[in-house]
Amino acid sequence: MEFPGLRFEFMVFAAASTVGVGLAALFTPWALVAFVPLAPIIVMGLQDYYQRTHAIRRNFPFLGRFRYWLEMIRPEIYQYFVENNAEGVPFPREERSVVYQRAKRQMSTLPFGTQKDVYAVGYQWVNHSLTPKHLDHTDMRVKIGGPDCKHPYSASLLNVSAMSFGALSNRAVLSLNGGAKKGNFAHNTGEGSISDWHKKPGGDLIWQIGTGYFGCRKFEDGTFSEAMFTKNAKIDNVKMIEIKLSQGAKPGHGGILPAAKLTPEIAEYRGVPLGKDVNSPPSHSAFSTPKGLLEFVKLLRELSGGKPVGFKLCVGKRREFLAICRAMEVTGITPDFIAVDGGEGGTGAAPLEFSNYIGCPLNEGLVFVHNALVGYGVRDKIKIIASGKITTAFGIVSKIAIGADLCYSARGMMMALGCIQAVKCNTNACPVGITTQDQRLVVGIDVETKTERVYNYHHATLETVGEIIGAMGLDSPEQLRPWHVMRRIGPFQVKHYGELFKYLKPGELKEENSDNLPQGWERAVKAASEDSFAHARPD
Repeated sequence: MEFPGLRFEFMVFAAASTVGVGLAALFTPWALVAFVPLAPIIVMGLQDYYQRTHAIRRNFPFLGRFRYWLEMIRPEIYQYFVENNAEGVPFPREERSVVYQRAKRQMSTLPFGTQKDVYAVGYQWVNHSLTPKHLDHTDMRVKIGGPDCKHPYSASLLNVSAMSFGALSNRAVLSLNGGAKKGNFAHNTGEGSISDWHKKPGGDLIWQIGTGYFGCRKFEDGTFSEAMFTKNAKIDNVKMIEIKLSQGAKPGHGGILPAAKLTPEIAEYRGVPLGKDVNSPPSHSAFSTPKGLLEFVKLLRELSGGKPVGFKLCVGKRREFLAICRAMEVTGITPDFIAVDGGEGGTGAAPLEFSNYIGCPLNEGLVFVHNALVGYGVRDKIKIIASGKITTAFGIVSKIAIGADLCYSARGMMMALGCIQAVKCNTNACPVGITTQDQRLVVGIDVETKTERVYNYHHATLETVGEIIGAMGLDSPEQLRPWHVMRRIGPFQVKHYGELFKYLKPGELKEENSDNLPQGWERAVKAASEDSFAHARPD
């Protein structure tokens, strides 16, 4: 009979230990004490010996478990003992540290010079001026609301990105909204509806409506309910409404809330049954064409009493977004804002392939959306919100320079709450109580303390935004342009973003210019139709 690995040796050890302790007990009962530490080892070893699921444990009883134990704590070992300040994913230690320091009002200056390789391809910077200015960051706000908006909103340059109650705990939501209230910035609800936790602190809300229509959903079939929408949209805290078309973490997938995180309270807010995963449909049932989307925007604006309405997407097929722009040209209906989410992902749980390989990264998506709106002559009516791994003041400045008006941050705000990048958001086992419904973990969040830290992080980051823009010799964020941001593209070659991307002139994509379209745009523009997201084949 063959005994592979250490199976035979373990069985001999278990038998010998048991017999030895038993014989010793014949002479003194105290010998049984020696069996106390041996018993668990022998029991686990026997379990491993007879189980048939894991080959390592079967071939190496008990000792094989160390492989799985070490694998469990591998991220923590790497984060705390191996990575340097410039390493770590999705966010390096240096970026995490500056968020923690600003949230705690600790010193966030950097001694002894940068640790970045300024000659590495991809390094970015802005050039300063010999005549710097002083900016008051509290005055840096953006008015959102087009010609059809009756109640425009004055927004901060940095706001809380979409994260639902359900994905986040109640105390996390309370803290984020409390920080938004104190700092006068907006808190996006995520697609999981408006809860009492969003409303209690009184902070400004951007109500996000996804494909599941949570908060404005007919329970019987999950379709859009005008009556429920109107009721929630007219809540004073709700300042804007955002239609979610897709998101960077999982474009093509709807929201995912595991059954383990679905409590009776969350099910009530969302209008869904208990006991199973809540997976939003991949697309909307309220519309199916570019014109239909804009008519839905118009309907929501009317039902809300004239509040700003826009939509969020991760850029995918270019002709589909151009079809929306063409529908704007044909119908005269424009959204008040568009949130561009980067394919680099976000807080939402997603299949690995979707997080890694689907969806346009933020810079390319942002420039494309800006160009498309300029090309169709509607950029002045629509504000653009950038969302994707934005945690620092330089991130905000660079995104505004290449095409955005303001920014969202999700993971930056989570780190201000105390997120340690444990990467367990989808397990209901978040160790700091942010992305879990396990009240044994949620209780670790002190709402008063975390509210203050969210406010501190936002305040200090925007203060630095003002300092950067002032150092560049500019008077306001509106003066930022693509050529202000430099990027190293080779060991001896540097270009600014105005050279890296071609920026269009107003009206270049409109119907009257169809015979003289900019290079690289002809195919996508001619394939776009206001009546369908499908390819419009020319005659």
